[in-house]
Amino acid sequence: MSIELTTKDGHVTITNDVVSTVAGGAAIECYGIVGMASKNQLRDGLAEILRKENFSRGVVVRQDGENLHIDMYIIVSYGTKISEVAHNVQSQVKYTLDKTLGLSVNSVNIYIQGVRVTID
Repeated sequence: MSIELTTKDGHVTITNDVVSTVAGGAAIECYGIVGMASKNQLRDGLAEILRKENFSRGVVVRQDGENLHIDMYIIVSYGTKISEVAHNVQSQVKYTLDKTLGLSVNSVNIYIQGVRVTID
């Protein structure tokens, strides 16, 4: 699936991989996020932290007519308030997708896949 946009200058097609990579990059910049986790935990291993080039494996982009929904699988840092981290990720992802790709996101669903202790 991909997102089709028609502008006055022509036609634009944005693939779901692009949307998921931009969303993953926005999420990883948020305070309290250790990394992205794979959405296929049983197949890929428990709470495996994905590298930058694999962010799209931790993000699911769903389209329901004109509505766009993002599911994100993240790993948070120990000692952070999980609800606050999740809210920050939701806000940042919606803002970044709107400003970068011009997409209006209806929902950003956060799935916490693990908590990691980080040593600074």
